[in-house]
Amino acid sequence: DVFEQPQHVGHKKIEFHITTDIPAVLQMNSEKEEEKNGERFYLYAATEEINNTGFGRIFPAPSSNDKMETEEEEDEIPSEFISRRDLEKNRLSKEEMEKFSVFKNYEPGDPNCRIYVKNLAKQVQEKDLKFIFGRYVDFQSEVERNMFDIRLMKEGRMKGQAFIGLPNEKAAAKALKEANGYVLFEKPMVVQFARSARPKQDANEGKRKK
Repeated sequence: DVFEQPQHVGHKKIEFHITTDIPAVLQMNSEKEEEKNGERFYLYAATEEINNTGFGRIFPAPSSNDKMETEEEEDEIPSEFISRRDLEKNRLSKEEMEKFSVFKNYEPGDPNCRIYVKNLAKQVQEKDLKFIFGRYVDFQSEVERNMFDIRLMKEGRMKGQAFIGLPNEKAAAKALKEANGYVLFEKPMVVQFARSARPKQDANEGKRKK
């Protein structure tokens, strides 16, 4: 009955006409009854407030946006570039690399945004390298698009080698880790950080000063 007619609880006015002739015991009982009615009203008001605000704030629906973003980062590479799965599938293991002389004394080099690729098959073209290393470039960004550069050597002593510029050192490190040992046209690529002449000159100058 209380919940069927809640409006009466809020508007009900309780009045007590106490004369000086009423014993003190009855007066105390009346005050206790008034306190109980006050508590009922307080509980009702609190219940109404909870119902109005709802429990959505306390128990929000779980969001899977973060999880989806990480999955997209790993798997949602444009189809015009190689997938991570295909990279891993056609890449030599460390044990297999040891069997090839091109990986003997392999050193990745000093990290920078340019990588050096050697042991390329003669039929390799720039589009093949773009297919592999383009996955490390955000082509929606004009800056990254302009920094992506492929120089494939097809003649002379540098034949079968290439220099690839990537947007940043992080992208280059990832490319090196995932593409080194990838078999392209039946030849495993050797991927290293490109050497820079400046650090060597600085080092030589430092030795001279000593």
